[in-house]
Amino acid sequence: MSFFQIYIQAFVVIMIIMTSLWIVSILIKNVSIVDIFWGAGFVITSAYYFLNSNGNETRKIILMTLVALWGLRLTVYLAWRNIGKGEDFRYREFRRKYGEKRYWWISFFQTFLLQGVLMWLISAPLLGAQYFGKDFPPGLIDFTGIALWIIGFAFEAGGDIQLAIFRADPSNKGKVLNKGFWHYTRHPNYFGDSAVWWGFGLICIASGSYWPVLSSLLMTALIIKVSGVALLEKTLKEEKPQYREYIEKTSSFIPWFPKK
Repeated sequence: MSFFQIYIQAFVVIMIIMTSLWIVSILIKNVSIVDIFWGAGFVITSAYYFLNSNGNETRKIILMTLVALWGLRLTVYLAWRNIGKGEDFRYREFRRKYGEKRYWWISFFQTFLLQGVLMWLISAPLLGAQYFGKDFPPGLIDFTGIALWIIGFAFEAGGDIQLAIFRADPSNKGKVLNKGFWHYTRHPNYFGDSAVWWGFGLICIASGSYWPVLSSLLMTALIIKVSGVALLEKTLKEEKPQYREYIEKTSSFIPWFPKK
């Protein structure tokens, strides 16, 4: 099969899964399950690419392993954080805005279809890395991508762990976490997520495939401008007065030493 045949088929697979999740969300009245599935969705999509591509086997195994570690870690973490806590406030607000009689079908287009399309677009480097480069064994660019993935994974997973420990202490309520990874960037988990996807992008480039790397750029843009940094910063400024001082001292995204 051609690259685009596999890519289009993956879209169908993703939408079948997203539609199934949407039906479950209607039954349990909780749209938040879509967030839990985000990481696992990429694992399933990458596995589909793995089974249908004929690129370099070593590179395919490396990439599939990295995607599985990243995606399953994220899904397990979000499941641990969200299950039993009710629907996320964002979806509760949408439910209130549109009303119960309308939100059940609006949620499909607003959330499940949208996230499915984004997952499909962003997954392009995972196919490019596994489809091309059959005669190009892993080299310096691959190893650079792996190193960047390790840095990103450390920041993302480490940031999540440190935040979970911080929130578990009642004495920290209303305070701002500025230790560990959070000492060098206000959003270590978002920076880490972006670095992970640029790691995938470099591995894709190493296979001789270039345009799919635009998906790594798309992921970073979404994290910074849409669903990540911008949205969270707006909320934190309102909820925590100390956060404004934290903003003045600490890098927004890329880790750096704080200002004095």
